[in-house]
Amino acid sequence: MSATASPAPKEQSSSDSTDLQNAVIRFAGNSQDGIQTIGGFLAKLAGRSAREVMTYMTIPSTISGGPSIFQVHLGSGEVLSPGDEADFLVAFYQHSYDNHINSLRDGGVCIYDADNVEPTVNERDIQHVGIPITSTTVEALGGSTRERGKNLFVLGLVTQLFKLDHDKVVALIERQFGRKGDDVIRNARLAFDAGYAYQLGSDIIKQSYALRAGASVDKDRITTDGNTALMYGLIAGGIRFGAGYPITPWSSIMEGLRTELPKYGGLFVQAEDELAAVSMALGFSYAGHLAVTGSSGPGLSLKMEALSYAVMAELPLVVINVQRGGPSTGLPTSVEQSDLMQAIYGSHGDTPRIVLAPKNVEDCFYTAVEACQLARKYSCPVLVLTDQALATRIEAFREPNLDECLIEAELDQTPRDENFKPYPVDGDTRHAPPGTKMLGGKYPVVTGLEHDEWGHPSASPQMHVKMNAKRREKIKAVAEEIPLPEVYGEDSGDVLLVGWGSTWGPIREATNRARSKGDSLSSLHLRHLNPLPNGLDEIFAKFKHVVVVEMNDEGLYGNGQLATLLRARYCDPKIRSVCKTDGLNYRIREILEGVANVTA
Repeated sequence: MSATASPAPKEQSSSDSTDLQNAVIRFAGNSQDGIQTIGGFLAKLAGRSAREVMTYMTIPSTISGGPSIFQVHLGSGEVLSPGDEADFLVAFYQHSYDNHINSLRDGGVCIYDADNVEPTVNERDIQHVGIPITSTTVEALGGSTRERGKNLFVLGLVTQLFKLDHDKVVALIERQFGRKGDDVIRNARLAFDAGYAYQLGSDIIKQSYALRAGASVDKDRITTDGNTALMYGLIAGGIRFGAGYPITPWSSIMEGLRTELPKYGGLFVQAEDELAAVSMALGFSYAGHLAVTGSSGPGLSLKMEALSYAVMAELPLVVINVQRGGPSTGLPTSVEQSDLMQAIYGSHGDTPRIVLAPKNVEDCFYTAVEACQLARKYSCPVLVLTDQALATRIEAFREPNLDECLIEAELDQTPRDENFKPYPVDGDTRHAPPGTKMLGGKYPVVTGLEHDEWGHPSASPQMHVKMNAKRREKIKAVAEEIPLPEVYGEDSGDVLLVGWGSTWGPIREATNRARSKGDSLSSLHLRHLNPLPNGLDEIFAKFKHVVVVEMNDEGLYGNGQLATLLRARYCDPKIRSVCKTDGLNYRIREILEGVANVTA
């Protein structure tokens, strides 16, 4: 199986412009230049114009900032990845040009700041367009803000070049900067208008472009990033209380919950450290309120002792892990999927719990809702493994129907009868919040010690065996209710790609590309990682090769973390790995090249 380069945007020539079905635009500069703002505006505009959108960004992990990119893939059809190669590159500095010119496809367009960049001639038929971005912005703003505003000048330039909706972009600018005062809005508009009015004659660029919109504008579409979608999913799932500690890239979820939960009669506490955060969240759950805590990999390591307590006490808790590159401080602003084993096994003793992973930004919302439902039903911790790519990625999708998924949180303090036991060996765990009247006169205990059916500490070997089995079997029962994922493509053949988390889009696009060439390749995506859904072995048996694509290391024995779990579960040597740890999203050609290598 061979790999191919990213296809050029589909074009349809008209008299004054080239009509594009999709385009990948990469902005390269420094984090201080606000290039994320440009990309964010374009992504929001796509959501208001019936276009599909997916973004990708890199930001430096240092406080002083540094080189950064923001890539936007806009399309009138389904957009599954940020794009292997850029069709258009906007380079603010020489290092931006030097480091990213190779990311531009053959025949692409490079717009560069003529005040800062000296382009090099090459044989790839790249069209170089030099525009004095810095000096023109300074001139437009009267020199009062020096180089600030270059991003909005470029936004105006891009709006003109691609014939985007001028009025909608202006409305987005005014909404973004409206709270900062009239002077800020005035300068933002001056910079944008200067870019929009800049003369792009045929002596500067060969033609203009027009990005097609979709068939119709869906008024119910929203555009947001994964962390925001997940945060609102937690609220829709009935979360009203929680605690956390700041860490990249989890912090924006925490900040969102601090702002939003009080509107629903709730509370989110920023604790002094990770141990305090998870302990406070468990306190909320003990009091009868499903609670949330979260972090990234390093923070989850610190929470593990308390998570063992949550398993032993069978307290419902939702735990978010926005994965990043590791180990230790690692790559705090880069993507990785290396916390799967931590999520499933990362505590002392036998601590079975549920682990879920959303596949895209929209799914972040629904996975959060499902996590809340499962935590309540099975009275246990539920871990959600998202990652840095989903956290910062912007996508447009249909607004959720809250009438179907909204859960109203209620505190159940109805009196319990004389037969009530919180930990029945042969029944479901059901806690009674403090203050609940026990009609039989016997009150339960919640403890981290092994306990009997009332929660009272017990050192009985027989009771420990029974309670271990109870905690294990209820997690195994989850596999009976979760759906078996559908195979994308033919349900039998040569190669089955298996993925989880944010690899969903690139894997599906790789599947489409391989199938368009006549290759026998299908794919399957797992949202439920512990327990695994029943019946996967029957699916695997229909393929010659099962290739697991994930963003973690191949380990000591040549397999990534999910592949290791699948090989252990099914004892099937045809399950192989394609792994990477460069902190970047998968490109389509990387997946196809990896498949070709492991199936050769």
